[in-house]
Amino acid sequence: MEKQVTQRQKQLLAVIYEYIKDAGYAPSIEEMRSNLGVVSNQSILDLLEKLKQAALIRRENRQRGIAILPLGYSVLGQAPLVPVLGTTSAGLPIESIEIAGEWRSVSADVAKFTEDIFMLKISGDSMINAGIDDGDAVLVQSMKEFVSGDIVFAEIRDEGTVKRFISEDRPPYVYLKPENPSYKNILFTDDVRLKGKVISVLKSERWQSVK
Repeated sequence: MEKQVTQRQKQLLAVIYEYIKDAGYAPSIEEMRSNLGVVSNQSILDLLEKLKQAALIRRENRQRGIAILPLGYSVLGQAPLVPVLGTTSAGLPIESIEIAGEWRSVSADVAKFTEDIFMLKISGDSMINAGIDDGDAVLVQSMKEFVSGDIVFAEIRDEGTVKRFISEDRPPYVYLKPENPSYKNILFTDDVRLKGKVISVLKSERWQSVK
């Protein structure tokens, strides 16, 4: 696939990567034009369309709505970038604190996942028996379907928490389970929204599987 990407397309892809890495969001058309030294917006739009057709980027119908896809990182030979959305609780649910403009690179094996991943910083000790400690960071993959036993990021009335999702044939049937006996289960109600599955935890600058 890399042989099918022209040098100019790769240059624009590199501009997008560096801009997201430094600024936390994608460059505007004008900023891409300035970085490449071209005078025509249409030239940038044509290059973006080629990158999209090659499955190197995704474009959304909003300003700066550009995301690099796994194949794009492979072409660049760069580690994937994921957004740090904020701090969430591994204890009692707390408000998720958005951290705009902060991105971090992750290991290349993250490219096997979809682009719908993000990072959260953990506050609290309710998941210590799952290997998730206070101050760790977790990688979350956005999902719509979950199975019993998954460690999930959930929102309860706009407050975020990380717990193990349990669904069984006996009371309380469906609930969020902490991995610390000092905390109580959280019963599943209409206020609970499962937002994603925790797929990895950052320990001493190394990503590890969750238990």
